[in-house]
Amino acid sequence: MFTLIQKAGPIGWLIISLSVFSLSIVIERLLYLRRVRIDSDEFLGALSSMVRRGQIEKAITTCEQTEKPLANILKAGILKFTLLNPPKAEEQSRYLTGFTRKKEEIKEVIEDAGRQEIPLLERGLGALATIAHISPLLGLLGTVIGMINTFQVIQKETYAVSPGDLAQGIWVALITTALGLSVAIPTYVAYNYLVNRVNNFLLQIEKGATNFLDVLGEKRE
Repeated sequence: MFTLIQKAGPIGWLIISLSVFSLSIVIERLLYLRRVRIDSDEFLGALSSMVRRGQIEKAITTCEQTEKPLANILKAGILKFTLLNPPKAEEQSRYLTGFTRKKEEIKEVIEDAGRQEIPLLERGLGALATIAHISPLLGLLGTVIGMINTFQVIQKETYAVSPGDLAQGIWVALITTALGLSVAIPTYVAYNYLVNRVNNFLLQIEKGATNFLDVLGEKRE
């Protein structure tokens, strides 16, 4: 295998370097998504219970200790809620009456917090997509360059070129194409898998945030 890569030349080594880079991205993303995974129903249920009982500080502390994207987003909503929610009971009653208007402000804060979390979830996916697309092109470029070099050598030879010599030049030139495809196919599969994981994660966050907005609009005990 090492001999084949050597025959592929600089472009072959470039493709191998891209494969190592893509593998490191995939491993890092899998570990990250596993670390930030959370049971949204359980977490949202616990947080909603705290808010309903008026334990706002405890809810904020819980979000800070959880350190997950969903927790960070809901924390932003709770903080905005505390700014808009008057401390006095009679003022709180008027607040709940006009919650529809206040809800939009809290929703904007939650959406802004969500936009800050999205780049963290999607980090590295653009690089994977790029590697998946350019690897075959680099392989094709290496093959074209190899074919050009082969025919240049044939042109310079004064004696008849045997079919074996011609075949050797061609298969050596095709090594980079094989390398490019070998890197592109698994990288593209990994990219689609990670994109699907991230989309499901974002859907989970969106659903949790929407449900939590309804909780904030309920009357407190």
